[in-house]
Amino acid sequence: MSAVKIECVASEGYRIGESPVWDEKESALLCVDITGRKVCRWSSVTKQVQAISVDAPVSSVALRKSGGYVITLGTRFAALKWKEQLVTTITHVDKDKPNNRFNDGKVDPAGRYFAGTMAEEIRPAVLERHQGSLYSLLSDLSVVKHFDQVDISNGLDWSLDHKTFFYIDSLSYSVDAFDYDLQTGKIGNRRSIYKLEKEESIPDGMCIDTEGKLWVACYDGGRVIRLDPETGKRLQTVKLPVDKTTSCCFGGKDYSEMYVTSASDGMDKEWLSRQPQAGGIFKITGLGVKGVPPFPFAG
Repeated sequence: MSAVKIECVASEGYRIGESPVWDEKESALLCVDITGRKVCRWSSVTKQVQAISVDAPVSSVALRKSGGYVITLGTRFAALKWKEQLVTTITHVDKDKPNNRFNDGKVDPAGRYFAGTMAEEIRPAVLERHQGSLYSLLSDLSVVKHFDQVDISNGLDWSLDHKTFFYIDSLSYSVDAFDYDLQTGKIGNRRSIYKLEKEESIPDGMCIDTEGKLWVACYDGGRVIRLDPETGKRLQTVKLPVDKTTSCCFGGKDYSEMYVTSASDGMDKEWLSRQPQAGGIFKITGLGVKGVPPFPFAG
């Protein structure tokens, strides 16, 4: 076994760093700072971070087949042209809930952009419950609502055969699976495949590896855990030097590096002095597994 190595590649002090996505064309990692209202891109070549400021909390970013990116911004799906720093609204959701915002999002293998909403937090993980819904943005820019009554819509990914959709509603402390129909984008038969243990804390962002195992970032747990969705067993725990690990993805030349985002919101001075890298982006190497390239939004 090669030794697992963890390094902080960008000490940006993000308030809520989230939604890491590897952009192969740019050899760069995309991510967002939700409360910092920034879409960020860390170049693995220059080791520099560029950021574009936006006018609302921005909670996820995805590649777009036609070029540029798509983002979830407030309660809007929006398009982002990086070079022009231009954001244009595609469509609105949750119009009747002014206190809501989008949270995590990801594109399915057919190019649909799935993302869910939640009520704005009073403080980290404290909010009005059951206010969120899960949506998908289709290539014709129409929106489908899958279900509501969500607390904190979070990590999402699809099995390698595309027949299962994995999803996290954070305050359920569970990783759930649904049957998935790739042709129609319909989901059904929800079931829990893993319940988090106390020290793992709150399940947040998630990704899948080429062996079909799930990696879940544990918010307030300071770790990512590897799960077998078939057996419901935890296979591995990788601890990080910060508590508020928020999400993870694979990237690098052959998708053998894992990138983990983190947050600093809700930490006092004393806590931050113990964890000066809180809100940074971490790179984990030596895991011995590879990830799946992200799918681009088809619209």
